[in-house]
Amino acid sequence: MNRRDALGRVGLILGGTIIGAEFFISGCKSGSSVNTDDLATPETTAFLDEVGETILPETSTPGAKAAKVGAFMAIMVKDCYTEADQKVFKEGISKLDEASSKKFSKKFMEATPAQRTELLTELDKEAKEYATKRSADADADKIKHKDEKDYKAPDVPNHYFTMMKQLTLLGYFTSEVGATKALRYVPVPGKYDGNFPYKKGDRAWALS
Repeated sequence: MNRRDALGRVGLILGGTIIGAEFFISGCKSGSSVNTDDLATPETTAFLDEVGETILPETSTPGAKAAKVGAFMAIMVKDCYTEADQKVFKEGISKLDEASSKKFSKKFMEATPAQRTELLTELDKEAKEYATKRSADADADKIKHKDEKDYKAPDVPNHYFTMMKQLTLLGYFTSEVGATKALRYVPVPGKYDGNFPYKKGDRAWALS
């Protein structure tokens, strides 16, 4: 699966643009001065693995943790995110832990699977509402300044959970585990068959 196909698949699932897509397609290396080395520590990687596993848990197929999405997130944030998004993502780890402590009087890693799911479901709703308002505000501001030739839209940050969710899906479906276990995969596809039988419930094909 090439980079454009991967981004297209995840973008289709999420119904929106993937943060950092421009760097991912071009080979990454955002050139930021933000120190993101702490994202690759065993503790933070384990934390991000559990966030990913809550988003994509193990069922009849392996979950996000099996695809090592925590390590994938650390690399992507370091190499493919802008400086502003890197800061938001790093702060988001603390915010997620604070939200868990406020709701359950325990940090995210101490919460039960059910509590983690409940928390991330709420954060997902919050992130979607934030994105809707962000888009509406941007449109309104653009109209307000439509006659200004040098108008520059304000830089409004993304929501941290949107990043975590996007990276979980991107990391999972571009991993060997995701492509071969959650999707159907043929390393070297044969001839095109426009009449290939399909049964309801069949897994989608991974693109090589």
